[in-house]
Amino acid sequence: MDVASPSLELKNVDVHFRGEPILSAINLQIQPGERVSIIGPSGQGKSVLLKTLAGLIIPTRGHVFIQGCDWHHTPKDTKIPLLKNLGMLFQKNALFDSLSCGENIAFPLREVNHLPEEDIQKLVAYFLEAVAIPHAKNLYPDEISGGMQKRLGIARALALDPQILFYDDPTAGLDPITSRKIVDLICELQKKKNSTLVAITNDMNRAYQMSDRILMVVDQAVLEAGSPQSIRSNQDPRIQQFINGKLSGPLTVMA
Repeated sequence: MDVASPSLELKNVDVHFRGEPILSAINLQIQPGERVSIIGPSGQGKSVLLKTLAGLIIPTRGHVFIQGCDWHHTPKDTKIPLLKNLGMLFQKNALFDSLSCGENIAFPLREVNHLPEEDIQKLVAYFLEAVAIPHAKNLYPDEISGGMQKRLGIARALALDPQILFYDDPTAGLDPITSRKIVDLICELQKKKNSTLVAITNDMNRAYQMSDRILMVVDQAVLEAGSPQSIRSNQDPRIQQFINGKLSGPLTVMA
């Protein structure tokens, strides 16, 4: 890959579901090591954008590039090595309830890396320690708290040492203190690896905490809302209504 290439890029992307447009004419670049948050009203396409960037949704029109690879116009065999560079934390964590916490982390290591079991167990211990739940190795997901489940989901997403990480609302359903701790952890691990981070969040405090740049999805478009420092001076009334939580404005009319 050309070192100057974006980690992720959308070129003239449209996404339609059942003939209805969700995203239209999207052009977007996310650079290596960048931290980007996606905000916007419910039902406007935040998760669609995230999954399109991750290569999970095939656009109706346009091209998705992941580390310079034209994702949906490239043979599967060519994409397989790049898949190791992608990690994703789904909103509900997508943990295996029938596996212990340690086995949840070991699963992708066994499936992809085919490492000796001794090395796998060392990595399991390392990642459980990294997310501060080493004591949970032999517990099952339903035996730990929601915050610990989120930490486990992050550990599993990191297990293959990905260069690009996608987080679908990583603090959903968590209390404010736990939410801040989770985002502190996400940012700490991102800095260690200088990985690229793309996250959906409905919490502006967390968006300010974990972002270099904030995007807003609304009206089938992706708006460049700005940095955490500059977004407050953005003149778009939709952005101002959303970040300030105002009851009246263009977003209320849409709803």
